[in-house]
Amino acid sequence: MSGVPPLSSPMNSSDQMPAEDTKLDALNLVVSRTQVDTTHYRRDFGFLPIPKRLQHDPNRPFKWTLTLNIVFGVASTFFAANLYYCQPLLIELAKSFHVTNAQVSNIPTLLQAGYAVGLLLISPLGDLVRRRPLVLILAFISASFTIGLPLVRSVAAFEALSFLVGMASVVPQILMPLAADLAPPESRAAALSIVLSGLLLGVLVARVVAGIIANFVTWRVVYYMAIGLQYTVLLLMYWMIPDYPQNNEGLTYLGILWTMAKYAVTEPLLVQAVLVNMLGMATFTNFWVTLTFLLGGPPYNYSTLVIGLFGLVGILGVCTSPLIGRLVDKLHPWFSTMISIVGLLVFQSIQTGAGGINVAAVVIACFGIDVFRQMQQVSLTTSVFGLEPTARSRLNAVLLIAIFVGQVIGTTAGTKIFTEHGWRPAAAFSVAISGFCILVMLARGPDTPRYTWVGWKRSQEGNDYKDEEKATASPSAAEETEASSLEDRSQSLVEGIDAVMRAQEVASGMS
Repeated sequence: MSGVPPLSSPMNSSDQMPAEDTKLDALNLVVSRTQVDTTHYRRDFGFLPIPKRLQHDPNRPFKWTLTLNIVFGVASTFFAANLYYCQPLLIELAKSFHVTNAQVSNIPTLLQAGYAVGLLLISPLGDLVRRRPLVLILAFISASFTIGLPLVRSVAAFEALSFLVGMASVVPQILMPLAADLAPPESRAAALSIVLSGLLLGVLVARVVAGIIANFVTWRVVYYMAIGLQYTVLLLMYWMIPDYPQNNEGLTYLGILWTMAKYAVTEPLLVQAVLVNMLGMATFTNFWVTLTFLLGGPPYNYSTLVIGLFGLVGILGVCTSPLIGRLVDKLHPWFSTMISIVGLLVFQSIQTGAGGINVAAVVIACFGIDVFRQMQQVSLTTSVFGLEPTARSRLNAVLLIAIFVGQVIGTTAGTKIFTEHGWRPAAAFSVAISGFCILVMLARGPDTPRYTWVGWKRSQEGNDYKDEEKATASPSAAEETEASSLEDRSQSLVEGIDAVMRAQEVASGMS
């Protein structure tokens, strides 16, 4: 490209370039050096067209809407449900495959094992590749493997397919970081709460629906329904989920896994969130697992159907998610996490005091524990996502692995305490855990410098949470700022070149 000559060396008229061409070349030079990646993908997988309105354009960031948020929540519901359809069907499965109850008990274990593998090895890919095609291919794989479940005639084949379905059912864990990237910072917690409520709804609805269907027709109909729902959601996501660029160009898959492990041991805020999330899920699982034993025995002696209806109380708690999200958006995540722990402590205390005496106490505890556990997870996720916007999939994977471990702790310890000591010690176990969570939060206060492990010293770098949110705004906002900045710089360059050209004309006239 021809450059603009210095003022002391005016060009001959024969060598002069048209002013407009000079300005255009100079402008192109600046643009090539300053603009962000503007690659437009028009097809997924090289052959599947992306609807034009969903194609990524950094100059026109995609607008986050309530409708899109609900689509994320619905998708989370039906892919999370894959892990829980089997639980009320185990006796029917044993009869159908002519095996013992002990043999079919491996099915939910293998589903959860596959899910854990997916969390560890697949969900971090959200920080490496474009998430739209990743979500679509996982949904397709999950739905396709589900086709085999109602068709097989051996328990071994059913178990193998269950493991693979569990691996592919991590779609909600890809959608959650994507929602955080697309949503504006001031409503990020509200967006996450709706996606999370969809996931929790899937857990509760799957058990209720599967139990009802299997009560009237064969268990295979449950999986035919699951196939249709997954392919329907796949089409819905194809038409609704916008394309979005990959966050870490040049990073390898092994690099993703290594940095995920590194974050898990070097980020004080993440470690604090992992401990609280793991222990919070342990109390939640302990409550719901031991609730079956409590309601099925004296003094209640309820039937399985009546016990299942208590899940509806949990669903009511899930429906409060939009209000919870708005509240978390208005508070510092540290304070909203503390409020959630105190709330859990209050309702767990009600269960400890009167859970085995009056069913009203159980209903109140069901609702309160669901609401505040949800608030706790939204608060912790919002806080951790602010650490490193380009690593949200990895950070989310670490949090979810902690939740998985918490489920194992709650199920194992809660069942053992209940069977050996009764309902009150099992409930008191959750109270003790929540008390310890308060100590974990008090050990590291709000706005503590990033790499400070213990203390309440406020960051000297202006680490106010709201300011930090703006600084770590979603990439959509960053692209908008970059585009605006580029336009300003381009305009300044054009004005500067105009001044240079006028000076050259004056210099040429004087010579």
